[in-house]
Amino acid sequence: MASTASPTSLSLLPTSSSSTTSRSRSSSVQVAASRLRSIGLHASPIRRLGFAGAAADPVLSLHVAAKIGAVNGKGVRGVVSMVKKSVGDLTAAELKGKKVFVRADLNVPLDDNQNITDDTRIRAAIPTIKHLISNGAKVILSSHLGRPKGVTPKFSLKPLVPRLSELLGIKVEKADDCIGPDVEKLVASLPEGGVLLLENVRFYKEEEKNEPEFAKKLASLADLYVNDAFGTAHRAHASTEGVTKFLRPSVAGFLLQKELDYLVGAVSSPKRPFAAIVGGSKVSSKIGVIESLLEKCDILLLGGGMIFTFYKAQGLSVGSSLVEEDKLSLATSLLEKAKAKGVSLLLPTDVVIADKFAPDANSKVVPASEIPDGWMGLDIGPDSIKTFNEALDTTKTVIWNGPMGVFEFDKFATGTEAIANKLADLSKKGVTTIIGGGDSVAAVEKVGVADVMSHISTGGGASLELLEGKELPGVLALDEAVPVAV
Repeated sequence: MASTASPTSLSLLPTSSSSTTSRSRSSSVQVAASRLRSIGLHASPIRRLGFAGAAADPVLSLHVAAKIGAVNGKGVRGVVSMVKKSVGDLTAAELKGKKVFVRADLNVPLDDNQNITDDTRIRAAIPTIKHLISNGAKVILSSHLGRPKGVTPKFSLKPLVPRLSELLGIKVEKADDCIGPDVEKLVASLPEGGVLLLENVRFYKEEEKNEPEFAKKLASLADLYVNDAFGTAHRAHASTEGVTKFLRPSVAGFLLQKELDYLVGAVSSPKRPFAAIVGGSKVSSKIGVIESLLEKCDILLLGGGMIFTFYKAQGLSVGSSLVEEDKLSLATSLLEKAKAKGVSLLLPTDVVIADKFAPDANSKVVPASEIPDGWMGLDIGPDSIKTFNEALDTTKTVIWNGPMGVFEFDKFATGTEAIANKLADLSKKGVTTIIGGGDSVAAVEKVGVADVMSHISTGGGASLELLEGKELPGVLALDEAVPVAV
């Protein structure tokens, strides 16, 4: 492990007390599984909700299920403080012939020719839409795209129609507005099992201001509401929060539920040892996440530009590396908090440094304690990758948020790609792997291992806020599920 010159003295090995905790938690998983079986529930309800880890990770599924309890005898919830009713809890009779306002997150990237360059978010919305149309509902689909200032043609949702139609196997109709008489006529002519895509809801400034009258106009188009837009659930907008005041039931879609199952449920009640990997350029942007995860994890691995603030806080020279001078005392307090809680917090022991911030910069590997003046750290080094991999080999649950270096530059992408590949290997061995949104998603997509991860979050800011322990307005606004006594 680390030498005396290494930047952290916190041990990777668990203390006897943390080992005892791990054993007791493992025992609680068995008890949870037994209790779940006693009420006749198995992993299948979670799988129905899109809980991808259910088949590969039945112990986690059972544990989360028993921890939260059953809802309406149908779905199980991995949500601690936000146990919400799901679209899967609605009966066929409640859906057939009903006009359902579905808020999805179809904010996909488009090239200069208006071609979709990544359809991940569209594909993620398909299960909820298919469920609704297969039950005879009339789907009114709403989303935003980009950050338009008023009606902006390049942010129209029209380019999404062909791909939506292809994935759903039906012709999706498109409205030129999201409210008004013309939209109402299209809704009135919508057949059972049909889908109408409304125009970009953010063409109206009232959307982001959550103005009640605008929300009321949106709600007037439908009989009930489904929120499947996790990426905007942390915003109280008219289409994510305001409409719920006028539509009942208001429930979660399968994607939103799956995000909550993993980012709240699996993180709050993980199979242990539980490791968190946090990267990114600044400590300030991840303070809440780190503090929250220190309350839950056994191992915390830090990478990215933020590590140099931790190094400097320990008196090490960091050259011209990125440092947040006003966060040095915070970095020290986080190290102390980790030690007090028995969390094995690991900082890289070596780094890849460069003579400038550029893809063609000269580079070399040095110990973290020997960064020369005029050089900056842009990635973690090979010894750190080895140490991190050894730590991850001990785990049963891993969550990753933030790259290990400047992975946009190939020369400094090695650390990030190594973590992505390691998590892919662990996934294949049954470890629960959660990619917590943002650049980590881009990293696993770039490496080509996204498909093997247990869960990849579709949210950026929403993922961060949920990991910080914050409640999301778009989720709080939904109908409460009624738990069955266990």
